[in-house]
Amino acid sequence: MFKNSLKSFLFSIAAISSCSLLSVNAEVLTVAEKQQIEKLKNTALNSDLSYQIVESLTTEVGHRMMGTEGDKRSIKWAVNKMKALGFDKVWTEDVTGPKWLRGEVKASIVKPYPHDVVAIALGGSVGTGEQGITAEVIHFKTLNDLKAAAKGSLTGKIAFVSYQMDRHIDGDGYGVAVGTRVRGASVAAQKGAVALIMRSVGTDNNRFAHTGMTRYKDGIEKIPAAALSNPDADLLVNQFKRGKPVSFYLKLTSSRFSTETVKSANVIGEITGSEFPKELVVIGAHLDSWDVGTGAIDDGLGIGMVLASAHHLAQLPKRPKRTLRVILFAGEELGLLGAKSYMKKHKDEINTHVLGAEWDFGLGKIYKMIPGVGASSLNVIRELAQILAPMGVALSPQNNGRADSDMGMLTDAGMPSINFAPDGASYFDYHHTENDTLDKVNSEALKQNTAVYTVFAYFATQAEIDFRK
Repeated sequence: MFKNSLKSFLFSIAAISSCSLLSVNAEVLTVAEKQQIEKLKNTALNSDLSYQIVESLTTEVGHRMMGTEGDKRSIKWAVNKMKALGFDKVWTEDVTGPKWLRGEVKASIVKPYPHDVVAIALGGSVGTGEQGITAEVIHFKTLNDLKAAAKGSLTGKIAFVSYQMDRHIDGDGYGVAVGTRVRGASVAAQKGAVALIMRSVGTDNNRFAHTGMTRYKDGIEKIPAAALSNPDADLLVNQFKRGKPVSFYLKLTSSRFSTETVKSANVIGEITGSEFPKELVVIGAHLDSWDVGTGAIDDGLGIGMVLASAHHLAQLPKRPKRTLRVILFAGEELGLLGAKSYMKKHKDEINTHVLGAEWDFGLGKIYKMIPGVGASSLNVIRELAQILAPMGVALSPQNNGRADSDMGMLTDAGMPSINFAPDGASYFDYHHTENDTLDKVNSEALKQNTAVYTVFAYFATQAEIDFRK
């Protein structure tokens, strides 16, 4: 009697274990869905649509800094493009931000050896006044060196930080270099400086200067801030090597309007889910760019990618189970303004955002997928990884993926996310410069990236999985 009971008990345990193992290893997609995803992948790999979208944006709109005429054109362009690509729903949500005008720049080394140099105002910088500023320059190799300067030691002088960004496939050098751009003006002002000049945050040797947002700390005088091209930063460093005092002339006609705001909009489109329309898979990019170049790589690439991916899903005979939402964010360059507005408006709906990803970095092919999902969802992500592996995409062993840029705020609010890591070794050669133009787009890499996003979008909208668990 006991033996029979024990045997039955062990048989039950084995059966339960077998079922559990089966549920863990069971594949999420059906055979038909796998066939469909292969068709989608091949369609995207052989389609020029994403490139055509970037070409359309850069040709018909061009640069589109928030609040400019280009920004207004881009919103109309995006709405019309989404409708033409087969989105079921398209709408805009207003975004406001501070008004800033770049104006013009003139910069030169006055002595010991005079040279005109290439410079650009940092975003949000105050101007110098019509006369400009001529002052002795004090050289610092890093932001930390500037921070270590004694208070008052730079009174009446211009601070120059020459730190050069390192090149990495994942853009890792950006974080260290960008600190001067963001905080350097206020640090220099605390030491008494009348202006800040810095080496551009870029990895190139072209005579183009890189712009980007600077931040002023409350309660500290706002001083003009500009970036020099890498060759001109080298030139200035070489003058210091002569052991003679160096003076510099800087004129910025930039204008900040503390009481005026500009309007823009997030542009949002959806491919409505056939079974779970209230559950949202979200992919995105930012619509704005700086007022230099044509915004082809930052973030035209992302725009082309996510719009093309959505179109490929819209062409299916049956809509995916979940809704695919595409968000083109406003005001990313001025401080994630579109993302902040989206969070404010949709903060009570983040639980409906089941999985998300954004593109805002890189020029080359995606080589790695970094998940940020619940622990029990990782087996499902491994199934996605198997589909992506033939395209050269490896699955990261880490599970801490955060969506890029704007959508990172949604990740922080609890949305499961995927970070698709592309080859970004040359990205910062062109980032935030006049050289951000269509010819820098690698059309073959763009096809692979679009195929990855298309596969991801279909997989996530079809998989009946709670990625939070």
